[in-house]
Amino acid sequence: MHKIRVSSVIFICGILLHLSVNGQESKSFVQTSSGIQIDIRHSISGIKKISLQPVTDQIIHVTEITTDDFPSDHSLMAIKQSNPDGVFSVQQDGELVTLSTAALKVEVSTATGLIIYYDHRGTLLLAQSKVPDLALVPKIFNGESSYQVSQLFEAQENEAYYGLGQHQQGLMNYRGRRVDLVQYNTDIAIPFVLSNKGYGLLWDNYSITRAGDVRDYQPLSALKLFAENNKEGWLTAHYSNRKSPATVLFSRPVSEISMNWLTDLHKFPDSIRPADAIVEYVGSLSSDLPGLYQFQLKYAGYIKVWFDGKLVADYWRQAWNPGAALLDLTLQKNKKVSVKIEWTPDGGESYLGLTCLPPVPETIKNTFALSSESGKAVNYYFVAGKNADEIISGYRTVTGKAVLMPRWAMGFWQSRERYKTEDDILTTVKEFRDRKIPLDNIVLDWSYWKEPEWGSQEFDPARFPHPEKMINTLHQEHVNIMISVWPKFNKGFDVYNDFDKSNFLFKRNIEDGRKDWIGEGYSNTFYDAFNPKARTAFWNLMNKRLYSKGIDAWWMDATEPDMHSNLPVEIRKELMTPTYEGSSTTYFNAFPLVNSKGVYEGQRKANPVNRVFILTRSAYAGLQRYAAAAWSGDIASRWYDMKNQISAGLNFSMSGLPYWTMDVGGFSVETRYEHAQGADLEEWRELNTRWYQFGAFVPLFRVHGQFPYREIYNIAPADHPAYQSMLYYSKLRYRLMPYIYSLAGQSYQQDYTIMRGLVMDFPKDLKASNLDDAYLFGPSLLINPVHEYKARKKEVYLPSGQGWYDLYSGKYYKGGQEINAAAPYDRMPVFVKEGSIIPTGPELQYTSEKPADPLTLFVYTGKDASFSLYEDEGTNYNYEKGEFSTITFSYDEKAKLLTIGDRKGTFTGMLKLRTINVIFISPESAKAFIFNGKADYILKYTGKQTRISL
Repeated sequence: MHKIRVSSVIFICGILLHLSVNGQESKSFVQTSSGIQIDIRHSISGIKKISLQPVTDQIIHVTEITTDDFPSDHSLMAIKQSNPDGVFSVQQDGELVTLSTAALKVEVSTATGLIIYYDHRGTLLLAQSKVPDLALVPKIFNGESSYQVSQLFEAQENEAYYGLGQHQQGLMNYRGRRVDLVQYNTDIAIPFVLSNKGYGLLWDNYSITRAGDVRDYQPLSALKLFAENNKEGWLTAHYSNRKSPATVLFSRPVSEISMNWLTDLHKFPDSIRPADAIVEYVGSLSSDLPGLYQFQLKYAGYIKVWFDGKLVADYWRQAWNPGAALLDLTLQKNKKVSVKIEWTPDGGESYLGLTCLPPVPETIKNTFALSSESGKAVNYYFVAGKNADEIISGYRTVTGKAVLMPRWAMGFWQSRERYKTEDDILTTVKEFRDRKIPLDNIVLDWSYWKEPEWGSQEFDPARFPHPEKMINTLHQEHVNIMISVWPKFNKGFDVYNDFDKSNFLFKRNIEDGRKDWIGEGYSNTFYDAFNPKARTAFWNLMNKRLYSKGIDAWWMDATEPDMHSNLPVEIRKELMTPTYEGSSTTYFNAFPLVNSKGVYEGQRKANPVNRVFILTRSAYAGLQRYAAAAWSGDIASRWYDMKNQISAGLNFSMSGLPYWTMDVGGFSVETRYEHAQGADLEEWRELNTRWYQFGAFVPLFRVHGQFPYREIYNIAPADHPAYQSMLYYSKLRYRLMPYIYSLAGQSYQQDYTIMRGLVMDFPKDLKASNLDDAYLFGPSLLINPVHEYKARKKEVYLPSGQGWYDLYSGKYYKGGQEINAAAPYDRMPVFVKEGSIIPTGPELQYTSEKPADPLTLFVYTGKDASFSLYEDEGTNYNYEKGEFSTITFSYDEKAKLLTIGDRKGTFTGMLKLRTINVIFISPESAKAFIFNGKADYILKYTGKQTRISL
């Protein structure tokens, strides 16, 4: 075997590298303008090629094909795909080609095509699995040739996986799980995974993708099923009428439960209406294959599940938006486990499905896969970093900066489904101002148009006779207005006709004759946001009929796109076939990205000054560059759903997008709450109180939901502890605005992440890393939402490596322990990390009411601490030109010295002289987080460095 050695070779764009061995030219790899291409002789798939393109020293763009030429298709998610000026070296030793940068070594076997990634010290980061897999399987979709693309990687000991968008199963760590990346109301697909082993993977693909354990779910009949009378082959289903649930009307055998979509409704028995029925499934199951079985439950209505007599599920969801849950069951070989399911369907549409994922085969037990339905190549970015923040920064290097939201977006958002008239909106705002409840934003949800004219973007003059006057009045009250805009157009009026003539609309929903749920029902479809001319037309319509009237922000709803709820994915693809870019199978997940792109670019062109703000129900990789935040969709107003928002929001944030929110209080409401009294009313109030406490510590603080109305004065009277608690946390949010807006500034300037899974800051604390109901808000605040009814204590784990202070009392606790923290009705456990500096401002009714003067610094001693206060003009893009200021506060524990650094930078309206109050908290001197206490020091700050000794 010949050995070829090429070391410390710097490649220059445009020069082809030739290697020779004993005078003969080698063709193992060639130089390209931005990296190298390697020819692989692969025993399974024949010839294939791999391209390695360094984007930075820490980022490698990897492409794999089985054709002669690499695809030239542009990326929708990536803005930086290679770095032609990058410095790297290459070395070949026999069948091993190694590309090295200052930070990485990437080894490729020319015999197998397997890739291994090391850091510059030689520490293993990631290895492609040796288990044979078919990376590229030829496919054809809508007449376009394509591939099913996959890649299988080895999982290291104690490796954990985060990110992958937003999902509702309550999972924090996705190791050993199957994660479906498919846009759906409440689920957001983002193909970026963050590992705790020092790397992330950005999968540049737009089709439906599976991550982790990518095997198919099996029907219930994959298991041995036994009926109630122990006959083998099925479970027993009993059907009763709700008016007499104890009387069984009839029974039947069932071997599968698969009423998942509208197209499955025929599976429900004709002899009873779902709205009248209670269904009970009973029996037992077993398998000769022992191990962990993961059951996927899809449900609408009330559902309870017992395994071996233990209640493992107790959920509810409205029929038009089914929920999904994951249930774990460990089976012993051939040992029966009893199963019981009680289901009360919701209305005429009835959804219930139960499938299972059998135990993982040993061959792939310690692997992690990515597999997509359609793509031109295996195409991904390997992103290394010393910590999670560096990895997420690498993601944003590839996909774009998270542009800075306006300061008012960090304030409180009041919404409901829905304000039906302009008087509803104006009287609501007046009530907030009269009651001195802080408010920056109000939201106008769908159907402000005439009923048949969805998509017209015109106000119904009967209910909104003076929209410009209404908006002007809101602005005079220092309130911004966001308005709902769907990518949807009803047939039969001028805008639809214009878009139809220009071929900007998806046509299938019209041809299929589907109608929506409004009034008599209207024929409708969505526009093709992949078409740049259609995006321009869509923005022009919004600009002419809404933005020109003074609208401040955009609520981009149903951006999955959800043309008709509860249809199977294959029909959803049909409804958006073809897209401007190509097959809907290939581009299925990317609609929310291009939809926001058109609005962002349109508004910045129309008004280069004021910052864009978009709230979108779905998202995709790269969305952060379009001033878009996402919310978690139409979740239910249930304690279980509240808890699931914690891991959903954290994994979304660790997918690289820093702005996330949810419907505080939940969207879909059980009937018992609609006109609640007694115990139901008190539970409703407590649920909203606990959710509100949680919502005050997410990037965007926003209340929304169906009836009952969600304003705090409609939830409880002013003397009720629910009202008092919600008012307290609203005021606290505004007091923390210097801290919160600085985090937003860092999200742009330093690629920071505001809502932080504990693995980001405590990667070596495995217990902290996998907690699914606690997180850091910024660098200092440990948030522990209370998600159980009537709980007045909560088990709280304090991560190791530092001490922690109770926010409300200042009491000090050692880290690395679990405590039973107080959680009275009106307070949620919040702890402050030892070695923290938290800047706070005056009480506000809206974010621009007054500058942060006096500025109060709470300094939590015990370790060195630092914080950088970020300030700018708050509403424009001058920060992109460098017009902002920072003041760094640092505390030296050994010297007991606080340094307030020189102010750096300047901007119009900057405070040149300000008062700074300093409060020191130590283990020996507990102090509450209050603003009317005596400061330890008061100083006048002129922008020059000042030091204070403790």
